[in-house]
Amino acid sequence: MPLYKTITPNSETIVKIWKITESFDDLMQMVNLKPKSLERVLSMKSELHQRGFLSVRCLLKAFGYEDVDLHYDENGKPYLNDGKYISITHSFNFSAVIISDTIIGIDIEKQRDKITVIAHKFIDYEFNYLDKNASDYINKLTLIWCIKESLYKLFATPGLSFIQHCLVIPVSDNEQETVAWIDYEEKKQRYNIQFLEFEGFTCAYAIA
Repeated sequence: MPLYKTITPNSETIVKIWKITESFDDLMQMVNLKPKSLERVLSMKSELHQRGFLSVRCLLKAFGYEDVDLHYDENGKPYLNDGKYISITHSFNFSAVIISDTIIGIDIEKQRDKITVIAHKFIDYEFNYLDKNASDYINKLTLIWCIKESLYKLFATPGLSFIQHCLVIPVSDNEQETVAWIDYEEKKQRYNIQFLEFEGFTCAYAIA
């Protein structure tokens, strides 16, 4: 079982990361899927997505849950039978699940140069402190994307804009946490962000 890492940000929250090394068939043998989930995974055209989907169910088992305990609301936000909060992500050969007693969101992304092409679509204020010539520019862009995606998952409100409503405070060198804000209509909320980098990937999670 390639459980890559377990993190405990606080007494109410646990993050588990899975490195996907198994084949589709091996992963299928490791999980018990409800009929709806089985139909969904078999309809996926990409084996990479299939393995990501199944690895998330393996992570659920590592938490003590089964696929039958996981559901999605009308906005696509996952929730658990027991009322605990959950957020899910996967990118290429890594997946992660965060479960907490408080509202949370998580995202993993591979660090790739192509993120510079779409940076203008999710960054505004943050350009004020980013250095395009810095050696870690790609990493910083990827981190900001991960943070805003985790906020989007946490907030789960149609119409939320990465540029207009999500604000990421600069991260100091050698730090693995920062603060982000959502300013949406009448709601203004501050979130604590923690993050890590590994094997060319970035993972960030937001905690209310």
